[in-house]
Amino acid sequence: MKKFEYRILDVKAGGFWGGRVDEQALTNKLNELGREGWELVSTVDTEIYGGGSRGLLLMLKRELE
Repeated sequence: MKKFEYRILDVKAGGFWGGRVDEQALTNKLNELGREGWELVSTVDTEIYGGGSRGLLLMLKRELE
């Protein structure tokens, strides 16, 4: 049976009202984690009042050896 470990990545949104994520920095981080065997399985927007975004929660997993 396959076994996995999980990791949560909390990505903060910038700007006064939130909502802006540094796409290049996020891409670089996901590529780095991918090289370590992590796979992105889900993303959740952590919405604040008025429809703004505080950021993203990214759920990753990788198989244990």
